[in-house]
Amino acid sequence: MQAAVLGAGSWGTAFSRLLARAGHRVTLWARRPEQAAALSRDRENREYLPGVRLPDEVLITSDLAEAVAGAQVVFFAIPSFAMRDVARRVAPHLSPGVPVVHLAKGLERPTGKRMSQVLSCVLPGHPLFALSGPSHAEEVGRDHPTAVVLAGEDLGLGARLQHALMTRRFRVYLSDDLLGVEFCGAVKNVLAIGTGISDGLGYGDNTRAALITRGLVEMARFGRAVGARSETFYGLAGLGDLVVTATSEHSRNRRVGLRIGQGESLEGILSGMHMVAEGVFAVEALHAKASELGVEMPITEAVYRVLYKEEPPRAQIDRLMLRPPRREF
Repeated sequence: MQAAVLGAGSWGTAFSRLLARAGHRVTLWARRPEQAAALSRDRENREYLPGVRLPDEVLITSDLAEAVAGAQVVFFAIPSFAMRDVARRVAPHLSPGVPVVHLAKGLERPTGKRMSQVLSCVLPGHPLFALSGPSHAEEVGRDHPTAVVLAGEDLGLGARLQHALMTRRFRVYLSDDLLGVEFCGAVKNVLAIGTGISDGLGYGDNTRAALITRGLVEMARFGRAVGARSETFYGLAGLGDLVVTATSEHSRNRRVGLRIGQGESLEGILSGMHMVAEGVFAVEALHAKASELGVEMPITEAVYRVLYKEEPPRAQIDRLMLRPPRREF
């Protein structure tokens, strides 16, 4: 299979390595010519994924047309804020009907659109899929056993892509709940900020477990309200990715929450960040959507109040604990 990977951040780099080691022909697109030159020279992404060697078989370019020439599938390893722009730029160069798989876990700002909605608008006629689940690039790049879910409407094509992506260390499950898988990726990032805030305040395992568990409940509640399937939120894209994002040292979203809990300002944190924490921006759209639908999402609301209303983090934990008594389910 000839594959193009657009985006030479940590995930694009790790995913290119995965594809090449699975025997596919891979071209990796880097936005900046100097980054493409450094990757080609060093065979290592010292900026985003140090210590992981890129196979010599991975071709690297900063030319979008060259990157997708002859591609049988295109993977967008692009942050949500840049998805539309890159899709517009690559659209004239894509062969008709080439499947597109995005690896993003965010919502477009300020529209709140899911990435498949953005891509379907810019790239009509291309089958769309999302690849999601607990899959930190730092671990995928080092061949740690990982399981993910590939979601799309065309299950026949999805099954062929699933087979092409499977390796001894990378297991892929298939789903047709694209809506649910995409919202899982967005909501779990917000919840991970919440657990990070709790950790930053000095609270322990009990609090973190409560936030993860009740966060999963509100994630599934939101999913049902938007028309997704509940079981998706208890799978790899939901529970699986929530657990890893809310607890891992690799998690940028948890790290943002941790620093907020320790007293830093959001503006100061973002100004010094090297990579994107999608949950910071997704929480605005999710808070608005939950309000529109009348869906109760207390943890998401608490994170929104801390980040955008500058309310004290400890007061928001207290607010969650002092909500009226209720049945668990």
